[in-house]
Amino acid sequence: MMNLINELIYFVLHIDIIMEGWIHNYQNWTYLILFLIIFCETGLVVTPFLPGDSLLFAAGAFAAKESHPLNIVIIVFLLITAAFSGDNTNYFIGRFLGMKVYDKNYRLIKKKYLIKTHAFYEKHGGKALIIARFMPFIRTFAPFVAGVGTMKYMRFFSFSIIGNIIWVNLFAFGGYFFGNLPYVKNNFTLVILGIIIISLLPVVITVIKNIAERKKTQTQE
Repeated sequence: MMNLINELIYFVLHIDIIMEGWIHNYQNWTYLILFLIIFCETGLVVTPFLPGDSLLFAAGAFAAKESHPLNIVIIVFLLITAAFSGDNTNYFIGRFLGMKVYDKNYRLIKKKYLIKTHAFYEKHGGKALIIARFMPFIRTFAPFVAGVGTMKYMRFFSFSIIGNIIWVNLFAFGGYFFGNLPYVKNNFTLVILGIIIISLLPVVITVIKNIAERKKTQTQE
Protein backbone atom coordinates (compact mmCIF):
# COMPACT_ATOMS: atom_id res chain seq x y z
CA MET A 1 0.00 0.00 0.00
CA MET A 2 2.80 2.40 0.92
CA ASN A 3 4.56 1.65 -2.37
CA LEU A 4 1.38 2.58 -4.25
CA ILE A 5 1.08 5.85 -2.32
CA ASN A 6 4.74 6.69 -2.93
CA GLU A 7 4.34 5.98 -6.65
CA LEU A 8 1.25 8.17 -6.79
CA ILE A 9 3.08 11.04 -5.06
CA TYR A 10 5.99 10.67 -7.47
CA PHE A 11 3.58 10.60 -10.41
CA VAL A 12 1.87 13.83 -9.32
CA LEU A 13 5.01 15.78 -8.37
CA HIS A 14 7.09 14.64 -11.34
CA ILE A 15 4.40 14.69 -14.00
CA ASP A 16 6.80 16.54 -16.34
CA ILE A 17 9.32 13.65 -16.29
CA ILE A 18 6.59 11.06 -16.76
CA MET A 19 4.93 12.98 -19.57
CA GLU A 20 8.30 13.37 -21.29
CA GLY A 21 8.51 9.56 -21.28
CA TRP A 22 4.98 9.22 -22.68
CA ILE A 23 5.73 11.59 -25.54
CA HIS A 24 9.03 9.88 -26.31
CA ASN A 25 7.59 6.35 -26.23
CA TYR A 26 4.05 6.82 -27.49
CA GLN A 27 4.11 10.05 -29.56
CA ASN A 28 0.50 10.99 -30.49
CA TRP A 29 -0.91 8.19 -28.31
CA THR A 30 -0.08 10.57 -25.43
CA TYR A 31 -3.36 12.35 -26.25
CA LEU A 32 -5.25 9.17 -25.38
CA ILE A 33 -3.39 8.82 -22.06
CA LEU A 34 -4.24 12.42 -21.15
CA PHE A 35 -7.87 11.90 -22.16
CA LEU A 36 -8.22 8.76 -20.01
CA ILE A 37 -6.65 10.36 -16.93
CA ILE A 38 -8.87 13.45 -17.08
CA PHE A 39 -11.93 11.30 -17.82
CA CYS A 40 -11.25 8.98 -14.87
CA GLU A 41 -10.36 11.80 -12.47
CA THR A 42 -13.64 13.50 -13.34
CA GLY A 43 -15.90 10.58 -14.10
CA LEU A 44 -15.15 7.90 -11.53
CA VAL A 45 -15.68 8.51 -7.81
CA VAL A 46 -13.06 5.85 -7.06
CA THR A 47 -10.21 7.82 -8.69
CA PRO A 48 -10.27 11.34 -7.19
CA PHE A 49 -6.53 11.07 -6.48
CA LEU A 50 -5.51 11.33 -10.15
CA PRO A 51 -3.82 14.60 -11.18
CA GLY A 52 -5.99 17.18 -12.91
CA ASP A 53 -4.71 20.74 -12.59
CA SER A 54 -1.04 19.73 -12.70
CA LEU A 55 -1.60 17.42 -15.68
CA LEU A 56 -3.25 20.21 -17.68
CA PHE A 57 -0.45 22.64 -16.81
CA ALA A 58 2.25 20.14 -17.80
CA ALA A 59 0.47 19.25 -21.06
CA GLY A 60 0.26 22.92 -21.96
CA ALA A 61 3.96 23.41 -21.18
CA PHE A 62 4.97 20.53 -23.46
CA ALA A 63 2.68 21.79 -26.23
CA ALA A 64 4.65 25.05 -26.26
CA LYS A 65 7.90 23.22 -27.05
CA GLU A 66 8.69 22.99 -30.76
CA SER A 67 10.52 19.70 -30.18
CA HIS A 68 7.34 17.92 -29.02
CA PRO A 69 4.35 16.80 -31.14
CA LEU A 70 1.59 17.93 -28.75
CA ASN A 71 -0.74 20.66 -30.04
CA ILE A 72 -2.36 23.06 -27.58
CA VAL A 73 -5.61 23.34 -29.59
CA ILE A 74 -6.02 19.56 -29.69
CA ILE A 75 -5.18 19.31 -25.98
CA VAL A 76 -7.77 21.91 -24.99
CA PHE A 77 -10.54 20.50 -27.17
CA LEU A 78 -9.78 16.88 -26.24
CA LEU A 79 -9.54 17.46 -22.50
CA ILE A 80 -12.67 19.61 -22.35
CA THR A 81 -14.39 16.65 -24.01
CA ALA A 82 -12.78 14.23 -21.52
CA ALA A 83 -13.84 16.30 -18.51
CA PHE A 84 -17.38 16.79 -19.81
CA SER A 85 -17.71 13.08 -20.65
CA GLY A 86 -16.47 12.24 -17.16
CA ASP A 87 -18.96 14.66 -15.59
CA ASN A 88 -21.84 13.05 -17.49
CA THR A 89 -20.74 9.54 -16.59
CA ASN A 90 -20.57 10.50 -12.92
CA TYR A 91 -23.90 12.31 -13.06
CA PHE A 92 -25.80 9.35 -14.49
CA ILE A 93 -24.11 6.87 -12.13
CA GLY A 94 -25.28 9.09 -9.25
CA ARG A 95 -28.79 9.29 -10.69
CA PHE A 96 -28.89 5.50 -11.11
CA LEU A 97 -27.79 4.81 -7.51
CA GLY A 98 -29.99 7.55 -6.04
CA MET A 99 -30.21 8.71 -2.44
CA LYS A 100 -29.42 5.25 -1.10
CA VAL A 101 -25.70 6.05 -1.43
CA TYR A 102 -26.03 8.09 1.76
CA ASP A 103 -27.47 5.14 3.65
CA LYS A 104 -25.24 2.32 2.44
CA ASN A 105 -21.52 1.91 2.97
CA TYR A 106 -20.02 1.33 -0.46
CA ARG A 107 -16.48 0.07 -0.23
CA LEU A 108 -15.14 2.23 -3.05
CA ILE A 109 -17.16 5.40 -2.40
CA LYS A 110 -15.95 7.63 0.42
CA LYS A 111 -19.04 8.76 2.31
CA LYS A 112 -17.20 11.69 3.94
CA TYR A 113 -16.53 13.19 0.50
CA LEU A 114 -20.17 12.73 -0.46
CA ILE A 115 -21.32 14.55 2.66
CA LYS A 116 -18.82 17.40 2.18
CA THR A 117 -19.80 17.79 -1.47
CA HIS A 118 -23.51 17.76 -0.59
CA ALA A 119 -22.90 20.53 1.97
CA PHE A 120 -20.97 22.43 -0.69
CA TYR A 121 -24.00 22.21 -3.00
CA GLU A 122 -26.32 23.37 -0.25
CA LYS A 123 -24.19 26.49 0.18
CA HIS A 124 -23.42 27.41 -3.44
CA GLY A 125 -26.26 25.90 -5.48
CA GLY A 126 -25.78 25.06 -9.16
CA LYS A 127 -22.68 27.21 -9.53
CA ALA A 128 -20.99 24.75 -7.15
CA LEU A 129 -20.25 22.70 -10.29
CA ILE A 130 -18.11 25.54 -11.64
CA ILE A 131 -16.40 26.28 -8.32
CA ALA A 132 -15.80 22.59 -7.63
CA ARG A 133 -13.96 22.21 -10.93
CA PHE A 134 -11.03 23.99 -9.27
CA MET A 135 -11.08 21.87 -6.11
CA PRO A 136 -9.42 18.41 -6.12
CA PHE A 137 -11.60 15.56 -4.76
CA ILE A 138 -14.66 17.83 -4.62
CA ARG A 139 -14.70 18.09 -8.44
CA THR A 140 -14.78 14.30 -8.70
CA PHE A 141 -17.79 13.99 -6.41
CA ALA A 142 -19.68 17.11 -7.55
CA PRO A 143 -21.32 15.63 -10.68
CA PHE A 144 -22.04 12.38 -8.81
CA VAL A 145 -23.83 14.25 -6.03
CA ALA A 146 -25.68 16.35 -8.63
CA GLY A 147 -27.01 13.11 -10.11
CA VAL A 148 -27.91 11.69 -6.70
CA GLY A 149 -29.76 14.90 -5.88
CA THR A 150 -31.60 14.70 -9.24
CA MET A 151 -30.46 18.10 -10.47
CA LYS A 152 -32.21 18.67 -13.80
CA TYR A 153 -29.93 17.53 -16.59
CA MET A 154 -30.01 20.73 -18.69
CA ARG A 155 -29.08 22.76 -15.60
CA PHE A 156 -26.25 20.33 -14.89
CA PHE A 157 -25.19 20.42 -18.55
CA SER A 158 -24.88 24.22 -18.56
CA PHE A 159 -22.81 24.52 -15.39
CA SER A 160 -20.68 21.52 -16.34
CA ILE A 161 -19.70 22.76 -19.79
CA ILE A 162 -18.93 26.28 -18.52
CA GLY A 163 -16.81 24.94 -15.64
CA ASN A 164 -14.88 22.55 -17.89
CA ILE A 165 -14.15 25.17 -20.55
CA ILE A 166 -12.81 27.61 -17.95
CA TRP A 167 -10.82 24.95 -16.07
CA VAL A 168 -9.09 23.34 -19.05
CA ASN A 169 -8.30 26.62 -20.79
CA LEU A 170 -6.96 28.27 -17.63
CA PHE A 171 -4.50 25.51 -16.70
CA ALA A 172 -3.56 24.33 -20.21
CA PHE A 173 -2.84 27.83 -21.49
CA GLY A 174 -1.22 28.69 -18.16
CA GLY A 175 1.28 25.91 -18.85
CA TYR A 176 1.56 26.92 -22.50
CA PHE A 177 2.52 30.53 -21.76
CA PHE A 178 4.37 30.16 -18.44
CA GLY A 179 5.49 26.52 -18.21
CA ASN A 180 8.73 27.10 -20.11
CA LEU A 181 9.88 30.25 -18.37
CA PRO A 182 13.38 29.58 -16.94
CA TYR A 183 12.31 29.73 -13.27
CA VAL A 184 9.22 27.57 -13.82
CA LYS A 185 11.09 25.09 -16.01
CA ASN A 186 13.95 24.72 -13.50
CA ASN A 187 11.59 24.37 -10.54
CA PHE A 188 8.74 22.45 -12.16
CA THR A 189 8.15 20.17 -9.17
CA LEU A 190 7.82 23.17 -6.84
CA VAL A 191 5.42 24.85 -9.26
CA ILE A 192 3.29 21.69 -9.43
CA LEU A 193 3.34 21.47 -5.63
CA GLY A 194 2.27 25.12 -5.47
CA ILE A 195 -0.64 24.44 -7.85
CA ILE A 196 -1.75 21.52 -5.68
CA ILE A 197 -1.54 23.55 -2.47
CA ILE A 198 -3.48 26.48 -3.95
CA SER A 199 -6.11 24.08 -5.32
CA LEU A 200 -6.52 22.45 -1.91
CA LEU A 201 -6.75 25.73 0.04
CA PRO A 202 -10.55 26.14 -0.38
CA VAL A 203 -11.07 22.59 0.91
CA VAL A 204 -8.76 23.17 3.91
CA ILE A 205 -10.43 26.50 4.72
CA THR A 206 -13.88 24.89 4.54
CA VAL A 207 -12.80 22.08 6.88
CA ILE A 208 -11.32 24.58 9.37
CA LYS A 209 -14.52 26.65 9.29
CA ASN A 210 -16.67 23.56 9.87
CA ILE A 211 -14.52 22.50 12.84
CA ALA A 212 -14.69 26.02 14.31
CA GLU A 213 -18.48 26.17 13.88
CA ARG A 214 -18.86 22.72 15.44
CA LYS A 215 -16.78 23.71 18.46
CA LYS A 216 -18.77 26.96 18.79
CA THR A 217 -22.05 25.02 18.72
CA GLN A 218 -20.78 22.55 21.33
CA THR A 219 -19.68 25.43 23.58
CA GLN A 220 -23.09 27.10 23.33
CA GLU A 221 -24.80 23.84 24.25
